[in-house]
Amino acid sequence: MLAGPVVAVVTLTAALLATHAAGVPLRDPGQVAGRRFALACCLVVVLVGVDIMIRAARRSGRLRPSLGALRDARRERWTLARAAAVGGAVVSFYVTYLAYRNLKSVVPLLRTGEPLDRRLADLDRGLFVGHDPAALLHTVLGTGISAHILSAVYMLFFAFIPLALALALVLSPGLKTGLFFVTALSINWALATASYFLVPALGPIYAAPAVFADLPATEVSRLQDVLIDQRIAFLRDPAGGTAQSIGAFASLHVSIIFTAAVATHLLGLARSLRIGVWILFALTVVATVYFGWHYVLDDLAGLVIAGLALALARILTGIDLRSVRRLPAPAPTPT
Repeated sequence: MLAGPVVAVVTLTAALLATHAAGVPLRDPGQVAGRRFALACCLVVVLVGVDIMIRAARRSGRLRPSLGALRDARRERWTLARAAAVGGAVVSFYVTYLAYRNLKSVVPLLRTGEPLDRRLADLDRGLFVGHDPAALLHTVLGTGISAHILSAVYMLFFAFIPLALALALVLSPGLKTGLFFVTALSINWALATASYFLVPALGPIYAAPAVFADLPATEVSRLQDVLIDQRIAFLRDPAGGTAQSIGAFASLHVSIIFTAAVATHLLGLARSLRIGVWILFALTVVATVYFGWHYVLDDLAGLVIAGLALALARILTGIDLRSVRRLPAPAPTPT
């Protein structure tokens, strides 16, 4: 139960120190963290209600259970201690996210040297025998309907996080599994901020926009325009009300979804869910390079961050993954 708060305190302390050094206040521009926290809370409350309804219906054998059955189901599973643990995990996660946004925002103020995009781009071309990986994807996949499909996949990330958070905390068979998963997600925020300071970079779309000039207008391109405008405004007036959110190395999209995909195996979740998350992961990797958000090396670094996040979450929560993994049912013995 203390794992999430520990990550939140450490990350928030780092954010306070970094923003102080940069001469800007700790803040939530646009109330982004606040709005996403509210959304996650609403999802948790709705899922708790659904969970109680389903359990009460099973207990009573009726599609519309009585108030007494609902009350009994609530008391059986949603004790004060469990509710406090879930609430604390949600609060800790979004405190970590708030700290992450502030840390990422001040990277250009504290790391004032030239971004390392040219070096990352050269390494990418070396991996692809002199070719630009984004240009290769544009050739192979085209720049029509593929762009709109991959844009939808990329933007799905912003709904995936609160939904995965709520589902893990409410519907996991055991509370420990949910806390383990949410702690791993939180650690992704913390480790990503360190990578932005370690290797400051803008990403191919901002370092070499001509490569992406033939892509159609999508939700991703609109978001990219918004982010560069916010960065320009932030650098003009860091103490103002805006923030900047551009940072290529490492890919948080990749690290978060890879964390979820691996967690589905570690926790022994349903095969259909595992396959679905892996498909989302593969498409997300393609989308990050296709739209120029990240270099291939950024995505590889995201895999490393995910592995570290899962390992640290296991240590902090003390969970025994073998005890929570669902084993497949034994095959029937022939007669």
